Amino acid sequence: MCSVINETKVKEIMKDIPPDETFTLVAETFGAIADSNRAKILFAIEDRELCVSDLATIVNITDSAVSQHLRILRNLRLVRSRKEGRMIYYTLDDEHIGQLLHLCLDHIEDGNK
Repeated sequence: MCSVINETKVKEIMKDIPPDETFTLVAETFGAIADSNRAKILFAIEDRELCVSDLATIVNITDSAVSQHLRILRNLRLVRSRKEGRMIYYTLDDEHIGQLLHLCLDHIEDGNK
């Protein structure tokens, strides 16, 4: 156990560290991505818009289950929707989500080499 505190480093980090609420959102974001179905949904809509039925087919779950996953992803601002007539199409909210997903995938692939 470290019993000596480097006050300079600690003060520097404490000055720059984001508030606890920010880390709560980080944890919620990773929690959302931690579900394999939600991760697949994010991957599927990275560069395109898809409706619930398309996503249900891709992920191999019911439309209702996809809708529940999309609700969680929307609440965290990971996806956005666009209505066209009676259809609603979903895509990533911004490119950061795709980058985060690909960083995770790259990390896994690098670990499997």
